[in-house]
Amino acid sequence: MLVEECPNERRSAGTSDGMTDQAAAPGARAVVLVEGASDRVALQALAERRGRSLEAEGVSVVAMGGATNVGRFLEVFGPQGLDLRLAGFCDAAEEGWFRRGLQRAGLGVVLSRSDMEALGFYVCVADLEDELIRCLGAAEVERIIEAQGELGSFRTLQQQPAQQGRSTEQLLHRFMGTRSGRKSHYARLLVGALDHTVPRALDGVLAHV
Repeated sequence: MLVEECPNERRSAGTSDGMTDQAAAPGARAVVLVEGASDRVALQALAERRGRSLEAEGVSVVAMGGATNVGRFLEVFGPQGLDLRLAGFCDAAEEGWFRRGLQRAGLGVVLSRSDMEALGFYVCVADLEDELIRCLGAAEVERIIEAQGELGSFRTLQQQPAQQGRSTEQLLHRFMGTRSGRKSHYARLLVGALDHTVPRALDGVLAHV
C-alpha cells in the first residue's frame, strides 16, 4: 500500500482548519484525495509527463494519512463544505472506507464501483504500487532499482529465508516499503518509466480533474 504521510499532513488530518489550508490556495477549484504522500507523488509525476501543472490549474492533491480519514476530508471539501470538485483513488482493501465516506457526504446511496468512478474515485488493483510494477514488468523495475544503486539491497531481500516462495513482483512490492522515503522516491521513477500502459486509477483521476 502506498501510504507515507508527512508530519504536517498527519497533524492537519485532525482538524478541519488544517484540511482547509491544504486545498484553499488561491484559485483552488478541485481536490484529489489520496491515501499517502507516495500516491500524491505518482499522480503529480504523471500530470507533469502530460504537460500539466495541477497546482497552476487549481488542483490540490491531498495525502490524507490513510483511507480511514476520507470521511473527514469529504466533509470539509465536499458538497456539505467547500463544495469543490472531488476525485481520488485508494487501495482495493480500502474501497469500503471510500464508498462509505462518499455516501455519508451526500454523493450517492449504495454506490457501486462504477458509480464511484463516475464521481472521480477509483480503486487500484491491489494498490498503486502493484499496478505500476505490473505495467512496467519486473525486469524493467529491477533495471530502475539498479540505476539507483540499490539492486544489491534487493538481491539481499530475495535471499532472505522469510521471502522464499514469493514472486519477483511481490518482492519488488515489499522492497519499496522497506525504508522510509523509498515509496515516494520510486513512485516518481516508475511513473517516469511508463510507456503506453498507465494505471487506470491515475488515468481516470487526471481525466476527471
